[in-house]
Amino acid sequence: MGRLALPLLAQRGHLLLWSPVCLGLGIGGYFSLLQEPAGAQVGLAGAAALAGLLLARLAGEGLAPVFAALALVLFGGVLAWARTADVAAPVLGYRYYGPVEGRIVDIDRSASDAVRLTLDRVRLGDMAPARVPERVRVSLHGDQRWLVAEPGLQVMLTANLSPPPGPVEPGGYDFRRQAWFDRIGAVGYTRTPVFAMAPAENSRAGLVMFRARVALSAAIRERLGGQPGAFAAALLTGDRSAVSERTLEDLRASNLAHLLAISGLHMGLLTGTIFAAIRALLALIPWLALRLDTRRLAAVVALVAGAGYLGLSGGNIATERAFIMVAVMLGAVLIGRRAISLRAVALAAVIVLVRRPEALLSPGFQMSFSATTALVAVFGAIRDGGGFGARWPAPLKGVAALVISSAVAGAATAPFAAAHFNRIADYGLIANLASVPVMGLWVMPWALVAGVLAPLGLSWLPLQIMGWGCAWILGVAAWVAGLSGAVTHVVSPGPWVLPVLAFGGLWLVLWRGGGRWLGLGGLVLALWLWSGAERPVLLVSDRGGLVGLLGPEGRALSKAKGESFTAEVWLENDGDGARQEVAAARMAAAEGGVLRFEAAGHAVVHVSGRGAAARAGGLCGEGLLIVSVEPKPPVEGDCDLWSPSRMRDTGALAVMQDGKLVTAADRAGRRPWAP
Repeated sequence: MGRLALPLLAQRGHLLLWSPVCLGLGIGGYFSLLQEPAGAQVGLAGAAALAGLLLARLAGEGLAPVFAALALVLFGGVLAWARTADVAAPVLGYRYYGPVEGRIVDIDRSASDAVRLTLDRVRLGDMAPARVPERVRVSLHGDQRWLVAEPGLQVMLTANLSPPPGPVEPGGYDFRRQAWFDRIGAVGYTRTPVFAMAPAENSRAGLVMFRARVALSAAIRERLGGQPGAFAAALLTGDRSAVSERTLEDLRASNLAHLLAISGLHMGLLTGTIFAAIRALLALIPWLALRLDTRRLAAVVALVAGAGYLGLSGGNIATERAFIMVAVMLGAVLIGRRAISLRAVALAAVIVLVRRPEALLSPGFQMSFSATTALVAVFGAIRDGGGFGARWPAPLKGVAALVISSAVAGAATAPFAAAHFNRIADYGLIANLASVPVMGLWVMPWALVAGVLAPLGLSWLPLQIMGWGCAWILGVAAWVAGLSGAVTHVVSPGPWVLPVLAFGGLWLVLWRGGGRWLGLGGLVLALWLWSGAERPVLLVSDRGGLVGLLGPEGRALSKAKGESFTAEVWLENDGDGARQEVAAARMAAAEGGVLRFEAAGHAVVHVSGRGAAARAGGLCGEGLLIVSVEPKPPVEGDCDLWSPSRMRDTGALAVMQDGKLVTAADRAGRRPWAP
């Protein structure tokens, strides 16, 4: 036991760094369950966690970390369960068409570029209040000339609503889970006019910052115009509603999309600029500089500015996470500790996970903390090693730091970006080297000057100068995105890849002693698992209207239009950059709306289009019969029938390479968000 305890004893002074890792293991374990744990099971886990903490106090130095780690893992699971219960709200259980009333609490755009409203204080026809969702999200189509959407406006419309949709394929991203934690119980659309019921001023309680954000965003767009204005508004307020799909695609292809998300980079640049500016101004007044601790005073001002930026930008999870990290680091300055350290990163991660355990599953959390951890670790190692380029001129040191930071952050986030978005921006380093300095040295400082001069009515000049920097960044994005081979498409990894990858990387960074190199084994194992990722031979959408058969050229789709979101996600998960119409050309022609093919040993017949209900009755032989409408008369025969009524319960269907049939419900299990 003594020899086994030696490696743990070597971690003394660094055990805090493992706290978010243990919490994350428990939270991840909870979300991976196929069945919601009963209250008695959760109580038992909580009691075991308390017992673990007690044993950690009583055990010797060698075993105490083991008991503490087990307690944190169990506590993470209990925490996630409690959060799930705390946000519980009614979810629409069926498709609804009828009147909807509510108050606008968010305005954004859907994937189809339609204006989208999130409403609270919802009323749905004669539905009992206890069954009405707390929030609904509605996309606006058709002629909406009568509506000027603004925060707090009470509106009335006629809408098609349905429960939040499940995964488009078994094991895929489950929007229902995100909607559950956002308390969105129904989503849908309207093609009829939306009318105002009451002025926004009558319902603005709690929406002051939202109204200020919308007004500021509109003013910035009006001043700068075009996509630079839309980009500037997104940077300062988080409002991306005016950023075009073309601009978004260029930013994604050049690995610059992270500049749109108000996260660690923006919060760090803003608070860092303010911190440095306040210290410089105070240094110009010797009487104050000699009598005040300018570092602490500057930290307080920067912290207040960061809190204001958090509120103004909408306070989403990414921005909240960034503010917590900045607050921890500035807090370290206030108490005289090193501001940038792995302990500060670990403490910030713990706070985020305790507040919002579901954030662990988000790409933003994973990419933000992976980049921050890697940067702090690498530059800490450089600092402890005596630094680099002691005799280099300052500009050369700055360039070297920029290259190293861009390369390290890019390498740390690349696996997570590839796993979630199925693409690697091959020239992302070039784009970031050309854009991030402009963001830090030009755009954000001039944005700060604009904020200072706004009360005097002089913000137009610094905003115009800031706009030049925004135009440069968008120009870089368009140029890089247009290069040959700018994007490499990547197949989605299996469920174990990211956990193994993350744990291996954390072990490599956090463990003290020669055993840290075992983390490389985790990285290699994760990449090996990823290289063998298995994609379904056949995919069927949740209503049976679209099928995709994997072949030598890639996935062949049954139709060139319709269910475009599902088709896009399937192709992305395959690592296929083809468009839906191209993938549809790979499929053999249907005869009278009937497709026949074989998938992993299953004979498959797919019936869709006009008259499908009547044709399906005579097509039931051996194998799978997939019908996009309910057959009339009912099908008789030995076939395995997959119709909308059946798939309402199962969700999307997949035929794996071994011939096994798997449904979305099989992978999602029975959870509060997936009943």
